[in-house]
Amino acid sequence: MLARKIKENIYWMGSVDWDSRLFDALVPLPDGTSYNAYLIKGSEKTVLVDTDEPHMAREFMAQLEGVAKIDYIVSQHAEQDHSGIIMQVLNKYPEAKLICTPKAKGMLTDLLPIPEEFFITVQDGEKLSLGDKTLTFIYTPWVHWPETMVTYLEEDKILFSCDFFGSHIATSDLFVTDEGRVYEAAKRYYAEIMMPFRKVIQKNLEKLAPYDIKMIAPGHGQIFPRPEFILNAYHEWTVGAPKNIVVLPHVSMHKSTQLMVDHLVTALVERGVRVEPFNLAVTDIGKLAMSLVDAATIVVATPTVLAGPHPYAAYATFLANALRPNVKFLSIIGSYGWGGKTVEMLAGMVPNLKVEIIDPVLCKGVPGEDTFNALNNMADIIAEKHKENGFV
Repeated sequence: MLARKIKENIYWMGSVDWDSRLFDALVPLPDGTSYNAYLIKGSEKTVLVDTDEPHMAREFMAQLEGVAKIDYIVSQHAEQDHSGIIMQVLNKYPEAKLICTPKAKGMLTDLLPIPEEFFITVQDGEKLSLGDKTLTFIYTPWVHWPETMVTYLEEDKILFSCDFFGSHIATSDLFVTDEGRVYEAAKRYYAEIMMPFRKVIQKNLEKLAPYDIKMIAPGHGQIFPRPEFILNAYHEWTVGAPKNIVVLPHVSMHKSTQLMVDHLVTALVERGVRVEPFNLAVTDIGKLAMSLVDAATIVVATPTVLAGPHPYAAYATFLANALRPNVKFLSIIGSYGWGGKTVEMLAGMVPNLKVEIIDPVLCKGVPGEDTFNALNNMADIIAEKHKENGFV
């Protein structure tokens, strides 16, 4: 794809990755993604904000064929999908300087063979004049690495945000046209990589509040011509209270645990609680991560395998602990054949979750009336606790 004009002397560059379905060998990409960079031509200096994913280098370098000079490359984030071809660009423009935070300098030299003489480090709030345009560099740590910053173009009121406010969507639309679709993709993106740093992101949002932002140009996905849409969404996800939702990741081998899951889902729905069950044998972990953004309670359902939880249930529990959602309650249900330590093992896997534990329900073999009564009692407790806390 060719470079595309955003505003006068400001261009989108990069690539649309239509076919990728997995990011970082972990994150599902149901809609592909894009790798966005931006070229800003001032009256005196020209700046390239970020670069591209290495396997897209040929397309990116072709976009630069008509660019006579680049004075600065701004690296907002050291991860290779944004920084991976910096050296190729520097080889084409050897007079250019590479601008980044001091912490990013160390990380970039760990990842890429960039000589010392190319670097210029900037402080938080430092400005750079391009002549008729002015850039302000704003530290935004932990979105989602510690070295990250964003860049504000004062005269055009554009925030170049790299991973902050991003979404994985491959599309020919340069700007957001379908906010519903983008909301879901951005929420998935937030859940998968931003949610563990929720409290720091709250501070970063506060830090950006004084700036008059009329457009947000992220490193993945479409450009936001109505920035309040994504700013409000991030405020909701980071500051908002949990909702009246139970997330129920589950797996079953011989249907005993499945019978318990089906009964608990029905019991919760009858008590006015929304349930989002995920069969871990087939689920999209991105969808599971998204559901955790709003959930008040997690109930993990697992059979016992070799005296412990099923590996899929252990993985889901590990994932929840790593993502650190703002959940308030946690419990476990499942069946076993002769014994085991499923509860102890899963409970030991969630040190990051500051939750109240609701008594688990385990049964030996196929669940019977006593088990179903215990699940009804669990549903009563969950519904009451959600009500007490005002979760709606």
